[in-house]
Amino acid sequence: MFTTRLSADALDRLQERVRERMRSAGLDALLTDAPEDVAYLTGFFHHPCERPVAVWLGADGGAVLLVPELERENAERQEARAEIVSYAEFPGVVPPFRALASRVGRAGRVGYSTGMTWERQHAAFAELTVAEALPTPIVTVARYLKLPEEVALHAEAARITDLMLEAGVALVRESITAGATLPTEAELASHVGGVGVSTMYEEHDDVIVVSPLAGGLVYAGANSAYPHGLPSGYRLQRGDTFMLSLGCAVGGRFVEGERTFVLGEPSAEQRRYHDAVRLAQEVGGRAIRPGRACRDANRDCLDVIRDAGLGDYLRHRQGHGIGLGMHEPPWLEDGDETPLEAGMIVSNEPGIYLPGHAGYRISDSMLVTPDGARPLTAFPRDLDSCTIAL
Repeated sequence: MFTTRLSADALDRLQERVRERMRSAGLDALLTDAPEDVAYLTGFFHHPCERPVAVWLGADGGAVLLVPELERENAERQEARAEIVSYAEFPGVVPPFRALASRVGRAGRVGYSTGMTWERQHAAFAELTVAEALPTPIVTVARYLKLPEEVALHAEAARITDLMLEAGVALVRESITAGATLPTEAELASHVGGVGVSTMYEEHDDVIVVSPLAGGLVYAGANSAYPHGLPSGYRLQRGDTFMLSLGCAVGGRFVEGERTFVLGEPSAEQRRYHDAVRLAQEVGGRAIRPGRACRDANRDCLDVIRDAGLGDYLRHRQGHGIGLGMHEPPWLEDGDETPLEAGMIVSNEPGIYLPGHAGYRISDSMLVTPDGARPLTAFPRDLDSCTIAL
């Protein structure tokens, strides 16, 4: 069975990576309540709600995980890499963060995650005694670079994403062979998501459930011209362009893989659009390499589409970082100067969207390597391989 949880040693290394950055920034401690940060630092995964869950990380050692009492046993069962401190309930006769304040005492300069809401900041620092509280992206930036153990989780997610793509194509082909009605977008989405989830439970030890665990967007014909359109009851038809925009998370680490298909012999128009996006994705993949600024990779990728005379149909950037979040920084976009580094994982997903006709997008999650980048997902990208004969 494939093990989906990081070892205590790996979690210690992640915590120390953040501590090194804290010390460089002159911070004595750090507070974060972002669910992905909590999982990253302690290995504890939970369903976020109104009850605060947060991690206090000391620059010189020690991690404290604040949870509601109803989550204590869950955190212990997951072997959270931190001292667990709990509070009774929310909003509580005793404020939740008072339990954390009682444990950590006074502190000097404390950084807090930039995504923390004003309400949560107010609740925390009304109880904590600190000399100075400063917003910081330290944990977010630390998450850019993946440990080898994290890469293994992403690679397994990529394998399952490829299985989901294969399962979607197989369902369409089976319907054609049987002379049955073609599936709807919603039926395809349900089928591929089920394949991803069932594969994990059959082959993985202690599945970590996050949202979404497996699935994605499935749309056909004119519906696919909406980049993030949701699956509907539309039934696939002869001649349709359709998109399987899929992904899953293993050990909480995401991967996405997207392919655009044509149902029947492609028209000259469909071939032109698909080939342009495929070439842009190929050029974009070569542009992803250590030392290259995200914005420069984005320009190289999307210029292929502009040079093909299709720039009016661009709706989004080349891609984004991917990790414990399906979308996270850095961003492969004109406004992000972040240099790419070996160990990052980013999506490479150029697309064009033609109102009333269809959308065309091809995406792989790319691992940045010392000398370039390689896709973790492997399903074929060319139009001949993505044509389903009738």
